[in-house]
Amino acid sequence: MYTYEYERICAKGFFELKIEGYEEIIACRAEDGWRYVGNIPVLQDSHGLILKMDLVFEKELP
Repeated sequence: MYTYEYERICAKGFFELKIEGYEEIIACRAEDGWRYVGNIPVLQDSHGLILKMDLVFEKELP
């Protein structure tokens, strides 16, 4: 059985949207035994650009 946690990240910028910091988040979670399993778009603009997303992590229960 697994437990899941989510961490929200947001795009930043005006003319060019960038999602930054995800590498550090994934690396820190991995050090704590979490495995990155994917992402869920939470907010998109009218053109389909992702503005917010949740990174999904799982860890096996003892």
